[in-house]
Order: sequence, then structure tokens, then C-alpha cells
Amino acid sequence: MLTSKRILLIIGGGIAAYKSLDLIRRLRERGVAVSPVLTRAAEEFVTPLSVSALSGEMVHRDLFDLTAEAEMGHIQLSRSADLVVVAPATADLMGKMAAGLANDLASTLLMATDTPVLIAPAMNVRMWEHPSTQRNMATLAGDGIRFVGPNSGDMACGEYGPGRMSEPLEIVAAIDAALGGGPLAGKRVLVTSGPTHEPIDPVRYIANRSSGAQGAAVARALAALGAHVVFVTGPASVPPPQGVEVVRVENAREMDEAVSAALPVDAGIFAAAVADWRVATASDRKLKKTRDGLPTLEFAENPDILKRISQMAEGRPSLVVGFAAETDNVLEHATAKRARKGCDWIVANDVSPATGIMGGAENAVTLITADGAEAWPRMGKDAVATQLAGRVAAALAERG
Repeated sequence: MLTSKRILLIIGGGIAAYKSLDLIRRLRERGVAVSPVLTRAAEEFVTPLSVSALSGEMVHRDLFDLTAEAEMGHIQLSRSADLVVVAPATADLMGKMAAGLANDLASTLLMATDTPVLIAPAMNVRMWEHPSTQRNMATLAGDGIRFVGPNSGDMACGEYGPGRMSEPLEIVAAIDAALGGGPLAGKRVLVTSGPTHEPIDPVRYIANRSSGAQGAAVARALAALGAHVVFVTGPASVPPPQGVEVVRVENAREMDEAVSAALPVDAGIFAAAVADWRVATASDRKLKKTRDGLPTLEFAENPDILKRISQMAEGRPSLVVGFAAETDNVLEHATAKRARKGCDWIVANDVSPATGIMGGAENAVTLITADGAEAWPRMGKDAVATQLAGRVAAALAERG
């Protein structure tokens, strides 16, 4: 689908600019023509010569180029591509885009274009989390700008967190999806994520330690392959990914209703850590200490969302994937869960304290299907998500 497409690649000035060289190579391998644009800051990290050698085209650097501007070059550049890609998209570039500034070639091209724009943010974690960056991101999303990433991980500055630019192949997949050619294009996929909070009284609740990071990564990876993702999330500690339809809920019953409202879907990925129980009658006032001793809490069972969807007589998704976080006898418990719930796959995750996985950045999962158990190596949550999304795409293709 990418063959004979033309990408206008704007390379911003960040350390992640080195990845843009590999991105150009990956695109050229797929028959994509790449018109590169370097900002002044980008030239501090990659050279025009290396970019030109890999792309096979002239590098555009200056807004006030007499030869190019005699032919209104910046207008032609901005409109001759099938897609404009900004990688890395620095905090400065995002700010210019959100504010409508056009004071150099890159920002002018972005203002003058009438073609779709995809950006791959890359910056320090504090810069990414800064309110101004988050406001700019929301503005750009509202303007129809597509996002890929950022990922979480170690940074050149020594800090850890969200802000790493997506890997070149992830960006290629996002480009393919943006051009309507991803393997999940036209598919509707439901992803649940995060914990649920079950109220005890107005200030207390029952919850678990799920951060929602794995569910968010799965939603992001599926969207990058072209799927329309409905992302039903509990009160997670990580933000939802860009480019998905977000439905926020608090408790298990709200999640159950949101899942029903999202149907029909081609696939359902149930990564949320839904509480099994709730307080049967939550108090509408804060519970106080009394001379009578500890309060007695009566529990009720929450709806089993995975089981209900897996065993639907009509309208069942073609593929239903559950998650199992276990602390002991992982394969035994997860295999039994798959049979009990009736889902197609279970992604089993060992979260025993010794692994350091619960609340961490990595997972060591085993994919359990009708064909048996397949252990995956320990890897980052984004890598797990990318691998799972690829399997989902292949399974849906087989099932038609």
C-alpha cells in the first residue's frame, strides 16, 4: 500500500533525530519517496548529507531560498506529498503548530499544507508532561493531527518515562494506517484497560495496582495498524493514547455498560483489571469510627465482562482476548480461566512480587490459545503490545 507514495518528512531538533535516518531507510525499502526537511536545530543531530544520501533527494532547509521561492517552493512541497510526517516532533514544533506560527520552513510547510499530518513526539518526560505540551497535544488532536507515540522508556538525559519517540517500524505502521493501508484498516476493536474503583463511601474505594499502561500500549499498537479502537478505561495512572475513541469509567458496572455500548466490534481485548467484588451497599456518607468497633462490609459480585462477551450467542466478536495476572501456577490458572470464560486467547502475566512486573515497565507473558501455550521473552509493554497487535491482525485476516 505504501509503494509509490510520497512522504514529506520534517525532522525536528532532538536527539531522537538519529532514528529519522532509519525511518527514511525503512520507507525507501517499501517504495516510498521521501522529501526531507531539516530544521536548524535538527542539523545539530543529523547532517544534510546523510539525510540526502539515504533519501536520494535534496534536503530542504531554508524558507528564504531564492531559487525555490521563485517557484513558491514551500507551497509545492507542502501539497505534493500524500502525508506530512514530523519525526521527531519536539515540544517547540508542537507549540508552533498549535499556535499557528510560521517563522521557518518547517512551520510554514505545516501551516500551508492541505494534506494529512502525522507527528511522532519526542522530548524529555517533564517536557511531555508539562501542562502546555498537553494543551498543545489536545489542540493538535482537535485539529485532526494524527499521533504515533510517544513511548515510555529510558532517555538520553538519564530519566525514565513517556517521551521517547516511537521506533521507526512503529512509525512506518502508523504511516501505513494513516494512508488507509494498515492490516486492521476498516476493523473496529474494543480494548478495556486500567483498574476499576469500587466505592465504599464518598472518599474510600476498593481498587488494585493496575496502572493501565499495558492496555494503553495495546490500544496504541492496534490504532497504528489502522484499527478504529474504542478504548474503555478505568481510572488509570497513565493517559490514554492519541487517535482512539476514549470512554472513561470508574467502576465495573460502568465498564460493563460501556462495553455493551461499544458493540459490535471485530475483536475485543480485555486488558482491564476489573474488581471481582464491590461493596453491596456503598454509604453515601463517610464511614466514621464508632464505639461499636469496625464497620462490617457486605460484598456483591461484579459482572463478569469477559465471560459475558465470550459466551454471547449473537454478535460475539470474531476474536476475544482476555488477560490473566497471576502470582502462582500461572499457566495452570490462566489455562483454566480461558476454558471457564470461553475466550479465544488469554495473555497470562506473572505478577508475583519477585518479578517486579506489577506497576513496572516490562511484562513476561505467555499467550494461551487453543493450540497451547507460547511463552514470550520479557520485554517492554510497548513491545508486548506491538507483538499482540500483529497477532490480532493476522487472526482477523484468517477469520475474514
